Amino acid sequence: MIKQEDKIKRAFAKKDWNEIKTDDSWQLFKLLGEFIEGFDTLSKIGPCVSIFGSARTKPSNQNYKLAEEIAFNLTKRGYGVITGGGPGIMEAANKGAKKGNGKSVGLNIELPFEQHANKYIDQDKLINFNYFFVRKVMFMKYAQGFIVLPGGFGTMDELFEAITLIQTKKIAPFPIVLVNNDYWAGLLDWIKSTLMKSGAINKKDLNLFSIVDTADAAVNKIDKFYSKYLLKPNF
Repeated sequence: MIKQEDKIKRAFAKKDWNEIKTDDSWQLFKLLGEFIEGFDTLSKIGPCVSIFGSARTKPSNQNYKLAEEIAFNLTKRGYGVITGGGPGIMEAANKGAKKGNGKSVGLNIELPFEQHANKYIDQDKLINFNYFFVRKVMFMKYAQGFIVLPGGFGTMDELFEAITLIQTKKIAPFPIVLVNNDYWAGLLDWIKSTLMKSGAINKKDLNLFSIVDTADAAVNKIDKFYSKYLLKPNF
């Protein structure tokens, strides 16, 4: 019988965290393994911007084309692109980065439906995660900004976690740009009419993000933010 310690050593050697299937305490090694792989890979990528949006967006959709254009434009400004690695908006962003000869990073999550790694990710920059929260740490730690296109619950999760961490000063501020005013207008109205009116947030919290409609405007928001700094994070 193979000892559990030997299984863990073998899993770390092969970076196959699924081999470690035990009780809660030993599961910590699976978590640690995902953190190690993420840190090792992403610490070398240089300046990147994370692009989020729905995995269900089709290539014929205008938002898909917009994400591709944004990613391409980012590469022309010297940025790489980080996505969740899957289809839809993620695929479009990786495709745009690839087209621009920029770094194309994919942080894929293993799900029973929808998610599979797209073909436009640089193979040495594809990481597969079992745990959403480990994956989200990587997005926060190694991105110089978030660009958020229309999406569902997962997109909202990433968006509001970033806003919360900046609001509570748990991380340094970085630009958060929402793209497609028509899509986000209802949410912004609710934030103003309900959250702000009830005192749950302050008016200044609205400055934690911005809304634009074009690829150029989205990229310019990132550039304008970092134009104020001589030293830029992760550059």
